[in-house]
Amino acid sequence: MRPFLRERVSIPISKRLPMMRLSIFEAWPVEMNLAEPYTVAYQSYESTTNVFLRLETRCGRFGFGCAAPDEHVTGETPQSVLRTLQEVARPILVGADPLRRESLALRLKKAGLKDFPGALAAVDMALLDLMGRAAGQPVWKMLGGYRDRIRTSVTIGILPADETVAKARRLVKQGFRCLKIKGGLDADEDASRIIKVREAVGPRIELRFDANQGYSLEDSLRFVRLTSSAGLELLEQPTPQGHLEQLGRVTREVTIPVMADESLLTLDDAFQLAHRNLVDMFNIKLMKVGGLSEALQVEAIARAAQLDIMVGCMDEAALGIAAGLALTLARPSVKYADLDGHLDLLGDPSAGAVSLKNGILYPSTGAGLGWEP
Repeated sequence: MRPFLRERVSIPISKRLPMMRLSIFEAWPVEMNLAEPYTVAYQSYESTTNVFLRLETRCGRFGFGCAAPDEHVTGETPQSVLRTLQEVARPILVGADPLRRESLALRLKKAGLKDFPGALAAVDMALLDLMGRAAGQPVWKMLGGYRDRIRTSVTIGILPADETVAKARRLVKQGFRCLKIKGGLDADEDASRIIKVREAVGPRIELRFDANQGYSLEDSLRFVRLTSSAGLELLEQPTPQGHLEQLGRVTREVTIPVMADESLLTLDDAFQLAHRNLVDMFNIKLMKVGGLSEALQVEAIARAAQLDIMVGCMDEAALGIAAGLALTLARPSVKYADLDGHLDLLGDPSAGAVSLKNGILYPSTGAGLGWEP
């Protein structure tokens, strides 16, 4: 019997893998008001400004990213992000091969973008979006594709107790099954609000609490003691960012999981928090760590240390939420999502990049990050 013969056809590498070069770099700010202003321990927010980025190659491939700078967290402003993108990132990216992301990331960080994580996140996002579009695949699948949806929490800012309860009831009626309540100004008042919310929404709704660095060690311990009957799921960043020993003591002395947020900005922060057993959980935000590629390295540290992960967000346009969702869907180590930063934004040009139904967040069906402008 003759063996099956298949004719070999030699295709030049240049035709199999056409070289792409970036030729268009556009960055612009978009200011968006919040439908409902809110307050956290250190700031009140009525609007936000995201910086959008568009990259395009000579052959017409394109990708989008965005930055959501928060001066209180990363030291960035919309103006500094826009200036850094135009003056530092643009000269490196124009003319470069967008598929060489690691090489470009190293050059960008050496040129100064390591101090501008929001700007770095926008570039990383746009490059991954471009790659996904070129491959015809969504980014969340390219990064792992572990799940295709996830429940997200929704945030209630600092409000009087009666308004907190009323908003909690309204959100539960909308289908949310996980509420994150902000505090940090007064541990006793915060505890009272938590107890009243629990009484109002019943035992099946998950409650999380975020002090946004507002507590001392003593405040943290008292708050946990006063809310012991409420069944809190976690306590997020109770103590100030730079006081890691306080954070570690809270973790060791309370009975609920403690999560790092503002204390987790860099890969080194992640290593120190994990190595010294200072927290039980990481809140990974792309705008803090510098994008999806950096976030995957933080995720690897958390996984090695057996720490749970939540992917969170700033006040981000839906495009930024789509990138955070891609990380959340890609990796089994991500247990929680807090991706609600787009819900109250008015005039978001990327609205529709993700969809929400009964508190469950779904990605777009499109390639890349799924936004079709």
